[in-house]
Amino acid sequence: MRRISPLEPLVMLGTVAQWLVLAMATGALVGTGCSVFLGALFKTEGHLYDAPWWLLALLLPLGGLANGLLLHYAWERRRGPLHDEPIVAVNEQAGRMPFATLWVKPVAALVTLGCGGSAGKEGPCSHIGASVAAGVGQVLRLNAELRKRLVACGVSAGFASVFGTPIAGAIYGVEMLAIGRVRHDFLFPGVVAGVTAFVTSRWWGVPYPEFHIAFEAHFTLLLFLKTVLVGVLCGLAALVFVELCRSVRTVFAWLRVRTGLWPPLAPMVGGVLLALLMLVLPGDYLGLSLPVMERALAGEGMPGSGFLWKALLVALTLGSGFYGGIVTPQFVIGAVAGAACAPWLGLAVAQGAAVGLVAVVAAASNTPLAALIMGVELFGAGSIWYVAGACVAAYLVIGHRSVYPAQHLAYAKSAWIMASPNAPVGDEKVQLSYGLLRWWGDRLRQLRRWHQGRPGGGA
Repeated sequence: MRRISPLEPLVMLGTVAQWLVLAMATGALVGTGCSVFLGALFKTEGHLYDAPWWLLALLLPLGGLANGLLLHYAWERRRGPLHDEPIVAVNEQAGRMPFATLWVKPVAALVTLGCGGSAGKEGPCSHIGASVAAGVGQVLRLNAELRKRLVACGVSAGFASVFGTPIAGAIYGVEMLAIGRVRHDFLFPGVVAGVTAFVTSRWWGVPYPEFHIAFEAHFTLLLFLKTVLVGVLCGLAALVFVELCRSVRTVFAWLRVRTGLWPPLAPMVGGVLLALLMLVLPGDYLGLSLPVMERALAGEGMPGSGFLWKALLVALTLGSGFYGGIVTPQFVIGAVAGAACAPWLGLAVAQGAAVGLVAVVAAASNTPLAALIMGVELFGAGSIWYVAGACVAAYLVIGHRSVYPAQHLAYAKSAWIMASPNAPVGDEKVQLSYGLLRWWGDRLRQLRRWHQGRPGGGA
């Protein structure tokens, strides 16, 4: 075996020092940018939960039209050949993103949430983080590998700044890039950037909620198995959510092609449909819907169909062309679904809501490790045994689906599934493995032979 160079520890120390400087600077910039966005969001969102229907019927279509015009003229025509999706920037663009359009999506998100569109707040912050990080990489003339790590840092910093979960944010920014693979060389920069952004945002006065969920002090297998079942059910809820988002996107894409609909009008049509839905659905599920999530985590019972209402509104909002985040809705869907099924399993409603919240994130985003750590950061170390089983169960149950169509599929989740490595999950067509099909064929042939061997079986 070749002897390790004595200079290696010095090189690694230099790497630590390098990322302390780069990631801290990036985290501070991202934390400041996200704090400005969140300050504007707190002043514009959350005023329409009890609004009269006529006001929603006016604001939602107008907000859709404003989104459409903004994204069509200020974003689509100015972004150039580069895509501004962070996953694409890391996986396919060597860490490059269009810097000129940094402001567009945050403004579009403020419009979406201010007019009552159902979406999240982390998408604009992740966009700010990735764009700022890509800009830093270009200004400093970093090589492609360093730029990719820096963009992942920016996503981690944006996520940490929004939710106050710096370690989960760091893992999320790395884990979201590909299903089944985590780049460990991205972790230290991500952690440093996430912690720095969190501290910076808190210094700027961004408030973060605290949840106190009582889990049993000593581990019990029964409670663990119950939370795994919650994870399975929430994985199915996440599956419904992802498929709704995909279906609505497909329908609106077909509508634009078939009718020649001017692109800015598509979200306006979505706004009209949202307004019509509000004739029959509760207004609590508009916007961020954080009061619904907080009530579930406080132990208030939730309707069994509540998660479906939120999933439908989010799918219609984002699928029609509004811009907003996709993770905050997962929080709400998970908390509502977990709270609704908890009484069936003999769990406290708050416990079910807490486990469901992180389980849906683990499934829909394919980030079980980040979701597990998020559970610990939000609900305390006593939750780790229970959120762990739920997160992994939900991650498996959803299969090879994702709220991020650009997310790569590095490894299939089951030995019974075949998939091409490193293809975007939105383009991938997974199949049952040859071994499973052969085993199933053998069992069917044995069953036919057994049936024919019975008296009268061949008749």
